[in-house]
Formats: sequence, structure tokens, C-alpha cells
Amino acid sequence: MKNIILLLSINLLINSVAFSQKGTVLDELTMTSKILKSERKFAIYLPPDYDSSKRSYPVLYLLHGGGDDQTGWVQFGEVLHITDKAIREGKATPMIIVMPDANTGKRGYFNMGDWRYEDFFFEELMPYVESTYRIKGEKRFRAIAGLSMGGGGSFMYALHHPELFSSSCPLSASVGSLTLDKLKERLKERGISLSEEQVKAYFENHNAISLVESMPAEEVKSVRWFIDCGDDDFLYEGNSLIHIAMRKKDIPHEYRVRNGGHSWTYWRESLPVVLEFVSDAFHQY
Repeated sequence: MKNIILLLSINLLINSVAFSQKGTVLDELTMTSKILKSERKFAIYLPPDYDSSKRSYPVLYLLHGGGDDQTGWVQFGEVLHITDKAIREGKATPMIIVMPDANTGKRGYFNMGDWRYEDFFFEELMPYVESTYRIKGEKRFRAIAGLSMGGGGSFMYALHHPELFSSSCPLSASVGSLTLDKLKERLKERGISLSEEQVKAYFENHNAISLVESMPAEEVKSVRWFIDCGDDDFLYEGNSLIHIAMRKKDIPHEYRVRNGGHSWTYWRESLPVVLEFVSDAFHQY
């Protein structure tokens, strides 16, 4: 009887210690960008054993939506609680999550005039965080995900640089203007003047459907895709069309349509699945 009580006590102690282990979120970090000529903020999630181990970790770049900033996934997406739980339950591998700030008006994640955010992301942010933190800087240990405008970023970044990401998980993604006329309207709203040739070039390079249709299939296939958009989401059309474009080119991908709209309730339910999906890629090598 004493042995049974002792074993139960030990198990309770082990479970208590495991449950108490928590990751860390730092959401007001900054770095100097020469490209953007400003201080740029970013948030980072460090897994529970980061301080106690000396090993390096895979990384997930997690992009916020329009009008938000690097704290969006922290405050509303509950990234700390959800990731800790997924790691504790063995559904996700311990990883570092980087959440950059692209909140400057309506400019977002792409290069537009003197706003060269995409250049900043690849030439400054990624090298900085991957040298500052113990990150495994290889394609197979690097993934990207995001919601809405950030979903568009996760589409475009992985399509522009399929050699850098093992997985991409666009959630409720803005896949880009669906027609040239729509793009012209958006540019006019933003007070951006481009020639016809420039508008066409921008459309072809910043429309996920156009990129999937024009790129060599093997390049797109080199990334594992998880696409998730609610049945009541106003961005359903673009996500449906890119699913069809990928099917036509026999590009493997996971496409999910669940009950819900363009909301944090939906994205909080998506995040555990995303963590499991990218972990499968980290583990398969």
C-alpha cells in the first residue's frame, strides 16, 4: 500500500512539474532596420525548456493581420497558452515563434515604393533573429503562417522563396487582388500611382493564384501547404480559387473549410492544428 501511495505521489509530482513548465513571450523587442529606416518591433515565443537547454529549435514565423501588430497573436491569439498546451500534450515539438510587426498604415508585408518590408523580412529580420536566438536556420526547420493580410504574406513569402520554408499555413488569407481592375482600385485608394506595366507586374508577383499557375509545379510542391478559411469568411473566394489552382496542378495541400468567419475565435482554433502540421514537417527529416 505504501508503495502504491509513493508511486501515485511521484506521478502527481511529475505531472505537476510538467504542467507548470511554461514558455516565455517577449512582445516589445526591437531591431534597427536600415531598409525601412526605422526601429521595427517583433514578439517572440520561447519554448519551456529554452533557458534550461543548449539545443537549437525549429522556427515558425507567425504573421498578424491588417491593422494589428506584433502583439496580436499574443493578446488575442493566445499563442503562449495554446503553444504550451500543444507542446505539453506532445502534439507540437518545442519551437521558437517569431511574430513581426508590419503595422504601418495599409502597406503590409510587401514591397511598395519606399516601403520595402519584404526585403526587410528576408534581408534583416530573419538573419537577425536566427543569429540572436538558437534557431535551426535550414529550410526543413523553418515554417511560416499568418492570418488575413498575414495569410497573404505566408502565401507570398513561401511562393517567392520556396527554398526557405518547409511549410506554409495561410489562414483566412488575402490571396491578392483577384483582378487587375481590383488591384488598380486598391492602389488608387492608397494614393499609389503606377504605370500599366508596373501594375501588371505587381499583380503577377503578388497574387497567389497567379503565382501557383505560373510557377514550376515542383517549386510549389517543395512546400507543405495547409490552407484554412471559414465558410462565412468574406475572403472565401480567393481561398477556394487557389485550392482549385493547386488541384489542377496536382500540388499536394491540406484545404480546410470550417464553420466560422473572419475572427479570432476561428484563428485560435486553427493555431493548434497549424502547430501540429508544421511539427510534422520538422519531424519528417
